[in-house]
Amino acid sequence: MQVRPAIVEDAAEACNVLRRSITELCRLDHHDDPSILEEWLSNKTPDHVRSWIAHPDNCTAVAIEDEVIIGFGAMTRSGEITLNYVSPDARFRGVSKAILGWLEARARRLGNARCTLRSTETAHRFYLSSGYVRQGPPTIGHAAGYPMEKPLDVTA
Repeated sequence: MQVRPAIVEDAAEACNVLRRSITELCRLDHHDDPSILEEWLSNKTPDHVRSWIAHPDNCTAVAIEDEVIIGFGAMTRSGEITLNYVSPDARFRGVSKAILGWLEARARRLGNARCTLRSTETAHRFYLSSGYVRQGPPTIGHAAGYPMEKPLDVTA
């Protein structure tokens, strides 16, 4: 597996990973409720993913294995991790951890002293085990999740 910066040509395949990951792996969060899924997936289109990749304030990455995208991550230049999703076909193989490591390294290079994110219920244990700490109670609604942060060693 390799993690590299995403390019706009990755958008359609990365979008497919996002949609499958949310639909198939995040059931703790959407409970197979069609209205929650529809809202969550509404901006997970190739055009939106392409715009996230191209936006100068974003850092995006794909994990690739055998020339197939198996993960997609995104972070703002200020260190807010906005996406970290893995293909259901590659679950529990270190893909999310590799993407997270890539994003944190990029955040360090940009001079950020911390990374922040809003974790789903599905990913909450993963982020806790990766050194993230909850920063308040979980939120509900459109941007539901656990606000979390991790200090970064900027000398690393």
